[in-house]
Amino acid sequence: MNMKQFFNENKKDLWFWTFLCLVGVTLFLMPILSRDAGNSGDEESHHEQSKYVYDYYASFGKDTLAITPRPKDYNQPYYGQFADNLSFFVAKTFSIDNEYSVRHSINSLFGWLAILFAALIAYRIAGWRAGVITILLLFFSPRFLGHSFNNLKDIPFASSIIIALYYIIRFIQQFPKIKISTAILLACAIGISIAVRVGGLILFPYFAVFTFLYLIMRNYKTPGLFSKNARTEFAKLLAWGIGISLLGYIIGVLLWPFAIQRPIENVVFAYKNMSAFAIGILQLFEGSIQWSDMLSWHYTPKFILITIPIAVILGLILFFTLLWKDKRNYFFYFVIFFAFFFPVFWIVYTNANVYGGWRHSLFAYPPMVVAAGLGFNLAIDWLSKNKSIKILFINLAAIAVLLLLLWNPIRHIVKNHPYEYVYFNELTGGTYHAYGNYELDYYFHSTREASEWVIANAQRSGLETGNKIRVATWHPASVNYFFRKDTANFQVAFSRWYERGNTDWDYAIFTITGMLPEELKNANFPPNNTVYQVKVDNQPVCIVLKRETKDDLIGSQLKNNREFIPAIAHFKKALEIDPTNTVAYTNLIETYFNTGLIDSAKLVTDQLLTYVPKYEPANYLLAHYYNNTREPKKALKVLQTIRKQNVKFGDAYHLAFQIYAQQNDFKNAEKMMLELMAVGQLDEQGLKQLVEVYKAQGLDERGAYKKAYKKYAATYEKLGKKVEAQKY
Repeated sequence: MNMKQFFNENKKDLWFWTFLCLVGVTLFLMPILSRDAGNSGDEESHHEQSKYVYDYYASFGKDTLAITPRPKDYNQPYYGQFADNLSFFVAKTFSIDNEYSVRHSINSLFGWLAILFAALIAYRIAGWRAGVITILLLFFSPRFLGHSFNNLKDIPFASSIIIALYYIIRFIQQFPKIKISTAILLACAIGISIAVRVGGLILFPYFAVFTFLYLIMRNYKTPGLFSKNARTEFAKLLAWGIGISLLGYIIGVLLWPFAIQRPIENVVFAYKNMSAFAIGILQLFEGSIQWSDMLSWHYTPKFILITIPIAVILGLILFFTLLWKDKRNYFFYFVIFFAFFFPVFWIVYTNANVYGGWRHSLFAYPPMVVAAGLGFNLAIDWLSKNKSIKILFINLAAIAVLLLLLWNPIRHIVKNHPYEYVYFNELTGGTYHAYGNYELDYYFHSTREASEWVIANAQRSGLETGNKIRVATWHPASVNYFFRKDTANFQVAFSRWYERGNTDWDYAIFTITGMLPEELKNANFPPNNTVYQVKVDNQPVCIVLKRETKDDLIGSQLKNNREFIPAIAHFKKALEIDPTNTVAYTNLIETYFNTGLIDSAKLVTDQLLTYVPKYEPANYLLAHYYNNTREPKKALKVLQTIRKQNVKFGDAYHLAFQIYAQQNDFKNAEKMMLELMAVGQLDEQGLKQLVEVYKAQGLDERGAYKKAYKKYAATYEKLGKKVEAQKY
């Protein structure tokens, strides 16, 4: 069918025109909305890699920085990052200075393509109305929309996956008379997906499974699975499949410098080591801080459930309830279901290391929304069978209900732009009630607004060291860019929240990511020296501090020089000004210990624990107090509590080891080091301590080391790390 025939066939369909209008409006809006977005925490490293990729192609492979692992970003070559590379090429070609604006605009177009092709899938299965509903559901999904502004890893990947899924469906619908354009576009989608992330290889089994199952279904009854016709179709399917897959793979390799070097070995290496690149990151989930590589199995499913619009959830319920009434599309319903269910199932089944909400499975969301759109469409069809109700009324009522269900997401988008992705639905009571229980701005978008406020409003106080105003932040990667044009007046410095008193700064920008939930919920948060807050639904996601004193910094410097008495005076002054300054507290407690004033140390420790009861350094110092006052049982109890809260807090294991060893309880001393080994935190000191235990049990040094290495091997074997186990 040519375009003229297509238009003539659909020109009288109101849903067709509505579809076109929504496609046009979203295409217009998304790049505009993306202009307000901040930079994500990953953008600096990916942008830097894109420069190296450009140089690689420009030098015809002579410049090898793009394929060379670096100490800071050792895994960057293993990502194709097609969208990043495309953005840099556009900015370079047209000499655009604001490169991040280009990145965000291009990423928004990838987000728009995901919306378009999700809607086209719905149209191909159930008509234009289903496509319209899908557009509304996906565009008004705040998490997806927000990531479309600046997440150049997950949105382009999601976009390429849904585009490939569309062309797989078109391939099946056209089979056995496949159009060349369909085959080429499917291969391009597969190639770009691989060139974004090696996980795009999942499209090969998707393509094989879906087409093979369709062939079985097509020939099962007539003329039969082993008939001449079935064999002929299988041969044709195999030929098309090999050709498309091979072309897609070649495209993916050509767009990925690391893969070009060794088109098979390097791709296999990157795929096998995907999970190895992930690191353990502390995450706020269900009201407690947890390690990402030890999260509960339900982390991803629950995070999806509480952050997608209620309308999508209802659409999915309708989909599963009513799909049985449409036998004609059973197979395509299965394809859509599998495309969103399998990735989430696999994350749960493999206990994958995920963090930052569910962005790693964002590619499963567009097909999920397609299913929800089809669910609403099935409900309208079912209601339309009632002849006593006019079809026009049913359609209008359905859209009205849909928009009503989308009211909260729409309100959130309008009120909280550009922080759309910081969204929680009614199941958690919204973002307001998610505060302090779940990660909010985990990708640091809000640092742009905070940085721009500092540039516009910062004033010298006389405390400055040198000629520049020092701006401390936990996330310099997402802050540096905004100060790049004013380096004469500002200097960006690194500081963690719980170490801020030890760093020289005049203003500080901190997102709440990584802060203790009990501190976030405390009436004294944010601190008194907070001069600006970035809020989402009236809850702070980022704060700007102005330093009122450097007594905490001076005290820290004196403490490091072992000038303890004057240090104490400075810490006390700092706490008078800011009684929430945790680092001033811990420094003061340690200073009291160093001067033998352990009762004073206990008093200050109790004060700190009143503010942050689960703060691990404070509890660790409390355990030290009990150990010093010869109350080992109390010390061990505190250390046990610390280990339950944070299984990777190594100092708690080491101190417990020392206490057990002092009591000649070598069994429990050994247990501490073995537990530390099991969470991957046993360092050289721990190994030596373990060896000392075995020597105390009568082994010579060689035998002690041999036994320790056997324990290593057994532990790694239990953890499923066979390579490491073999090493020992």
